[in-house]
Amino acid sequence: MHGGLDGGHVEVHGASASGGAGGAGAPTPRELKLLSDIDDQDGLRFHAPIIQLYRRNASMDGQDPVAVVRDAVAKALTHYYPFAGRLRELHGRKLAVDCTAEGVLFIEADADVRLEQFGDAVHPPFPCLEELLFDVPGSSAILDSPLLLVQVTRLACGGFILGVRICHVMADGEGMVQFLEAVAELARGAAAPTVQPVWARELLMARDPPRPSSVHREYDEVPPHPEDAAFAVAPLDETAQQRFTFFGPRDIASIRARLPPRLRTSSTTFDVLTGFLWKCRTMALAPDAAEEMRLVSAVSARGRGRVVPRGYYGNAIALPVAISTAGELCANPVGYAVELVQKAKAQVDAEYIQSVADLMVLRGRPTVAVTARLYMVSDLTKCTRYHQCGVAHDCGWGQPVYAGVASLSPTPGIACFLIPFKNAEGEDGIIAPTWLPGRAMDRFAEEMDKLLRPPVGDHDAPQQHRVLPAKNSAL
Repeated sequence: MHGGLDGGHVEVHGASASGGAGGAGAPTPRELKLLSDIDDQDGLRFHAPIIQLYRRNASMDGQDPVAVVRDAVAKALTHYYPFAGRLRELHGRKLAVDCTAEGVLFIEADADVRLEQFGDAVHPPFPCLEELLFDVPGSSAILDSPLLLVQVTRLACGGFILGVRICHVMADGEGMVQFLEAVAELARGAAAPTVQPVWARELLMARDPPRPSSVHREYDEVPPHPEDAAFAVAPLDETAQQRFTFFGPRDIASIRARLPPRLRTSSTTFDVLTGFLWKCRTMALAPDAAEEMRLVSAVSARGRGRVVPRGYYGNAIALPVAISTAGELCANPVGYAVELVQKAKAQVDAEYIQSVADLMVLRGRPTVAVTARLYMVSDLTKCTRYHQCGVAHDCGWGQPVYAGVASLSPTPGIACFLIPFKNAEGEDGIIAPTWLPGRAMDRFAEEMDKLLRPPVGDHDAPQQHRVLPAKNSAL
């Protein structure tokens, strides 16, 4: 396959689906393994794309990244052998993995471009992603299709790009990170992954009989909104604009300074930024004061009452909702929104996620209603915990320039990922992508500017937040 890149092209040499890198490096059990009732909900039945960009490392000259990664994936599949199987749908649409060892897809490619040609666009959505993560015909189904696709693209500069597509019902963000770190460790010569994988999907199965113990308003049946077609569904309305805003430590400190003392110390960075963005977005949309606004956040149940053990790589997430009228969100200080976010997250414990599993079975796997008055925020900074430990998926070439999601939500008008990012000055921060209709985007920027000004009496002014380019690349 030859791809049309601005100033370059990608040549795919082939895709293997069995044997060698396509399968595990040693014999694995043939068995049928049930997914949990959190795993197989309809909202997770898709393939999640991940991308990692690596610079040339002189110490690795002579080493072929394709061969190194292919060998590491094969070894990792010995430990994570369900990824080499295929999904089957049982009675009641229950999903199970048939561990057939049919293998995963592995793609080798070359691009006549250099890493620096990405310019400032080293964040999703990546230009020409369809060529850096080639969609092999017939591979994107959920049932009876490969659960993992890996593509290694060599670059002209000596660096390379690792693209991975993982079926989301098999793993959540932290589970995907765990698998990719296993690949990286094995690529560096480790005999086995530091964290051994744990299946244990029975821990998040519905009770018999199912008995939800929480209300779960996140799964309310919400009527459609007249503005849904404008930006709540894909493709976005032609008037929609996109904006990538970088928040550095001083920006976050400035928002935090506006909170009452008890919230100032108890709120996480996610709480602060999410409440801030929710308030600004609501004011930008200018809804009627009585309209109900909803904020859904993806919250991991890991570490909350020992829901799952270390090494568990299945889905262990809940989607609690914060609800407010538009009038209350707009009229109150930003602390009001932050506290609602905090309270919604605090609901999630072992019993809450068990209740979600029960609800899925009892109500036939309901999904969150996507409307113009919904805002969904996911914290991707937690999926880079290895980066914080100085490892960050080092396959032998050093830490990647970027490692994380390769694309944004299929409904970008209502969804936002908080993505860790290092700016051109080397400062660590978070970027928040936003899509809104044109006039609403102007109001959104105005509201952000107002709230990012330091409170009266605070002389430590925040840095001017920077709007990053959506695409500023030679690719």
